[in-house]
Amino acid sequence: MNDKFLVLKGHIRRDMQAIQQIYDELAQRPLELETKQDTLIVIAYHLHNLYNAFENIFKNIAITFENSVDSSAGWHSQLLERMQLDLLPLRPAVIDQTAVPALDELRRFRHVFRHAYLLRLEARRLQLVWESAINLRMWYTPQLEKFIQFLDNLI
Repeated sequence: MNDKFLVLKGHIRRDMQAIQQIYDELAQRPLELETKQDTLIVIAYHLHNLYNAFENIFKNIAITFENSVDSSAGWHSQLLERMQLDLLPLRPAVIDQTAVPALDELRRFRHVFRHAYLLRLEARRLQLVWESAINLRMWYTPQLEKFIQFLDNLI
């Protein structure tokens, strides 16, 4: 048994639980054009955390299999690109092309939300990110479960 793969599997499962909790929180706050700014901020915060949880999974995978996460400018988008790569026999792709546009939309939003201190959120623009997150919901579990099956075979 390889302990590092067992640990990685545990981390992925934990982050998947966090993702589910974030989706549960988002479901409690419908996003409409008339949504008040304080509610938009809460929704934006959850969308920010949603991408953080996905990125945490991807960082843990990259560290376990490739022994690194690049720290140069643009590493966030490079990490997302790496997760699409089939690197067998090292590891299979973690995500496929169906999930990438939604993940990339969340990644870009997270950057803006994190760095734009005086940003006033607009419901129409936030709606696009929210829709990407909702679309991602149907894809991420089967793709991550497939990767976990790969880990099970290594364990």
